[in-house]
Amino acid sequence: MPPLSPRLAEIVDALPLTPDMRVLEIGCGPGAAARAVAARLGTGHILAIDRSATAIAQAEAASAEEIASGRMSVRRAAIEDFGLEAGEAPFDLVFAVRVGALDGRHPGAGRKAMACIAAALAPGGRLFIDGGDPLRELAL
Repeated sequence: MPPLSPRLAEIVDALPLTPDMRVLEIGCGPGAAARAVAARLGTGHILAIDRSATAIAQAEAASAEEIASGRMSVRRAAIEDFGLEAGEAPFDLVFAVRVGALDGRHPGAGRKAMACIAAALAPGGRLFIDGGDPLRELAL
């Protein structure tokens, strides 16, 4: 596994993680940040989503150990179409790095994405995106 880039390491370090959290990563790409989060979870779980089938295949292949441990799963989904599956618990923390629907590049998708995120968050859940120092929290 290649090490995390300094930028991704800084972002993961800045997340207010606890070992029992349910975490959603939007736009996981090949899964490097999700694996780093999974390593910090005990009884928690991270679901890594991406709209790209290629990215999801890469994340699955690179994350076999984390997936087998039950701390991580991956799903092909665009955030503006995302919803909890039947019986799936909501998320305590959501984060995204370089996701156009959340950084202002695609405002229409952004409105849909924010509604989907709000519906998937547990009470008190928090959303972080890149663009701060290194993260900024978005109010829902």
